[in-house]
Amino acid sequence: QVQLVESGGGLVQAGGSLRLSCAASGSVFRINVMRWYRQAPGKQRELVATITSGGSTNYGDSVKGRFTISRDNARNTMYLQLLSLKPEDTAVYYCNAEAEVRAGLRYGYWGQGTQVSVSS
Repeated sequence: QVQLVESGGGLVQAGGSLRLSCAASGSVFRINVMRWYRQAPGKQRELVATITSGGSTNYGDSVKGRFTISRDNARNTMYLQLLSLKPEDTAVYYCNAEAEVRAGLRYGYWGQGTQVSVSS
């Protein structure tokens, strides 16, 4: 079993910044793709950014140029740097990871979410 724990959310003013973290623990053999999603009230969950184990990244159109995803494979931790925040970035941010508990046995895992609130 793998646990994902997010941290770093909070309340900031528009134009501010935050850094989110997602730490994986438990029976981790290898973590493959990791993603950040977000869900605003009354809206569907949205894919924010993706990072592979090799460091390749991809971003949703609404956050390109403002958010940066990264990871530390040695620490099984993923980060999301949020810059130039806008009120529409307000949401619960979720960490998602495809992890192997042993070679070839992979599952998808979710964190509990961290709230990001941006005031205008």
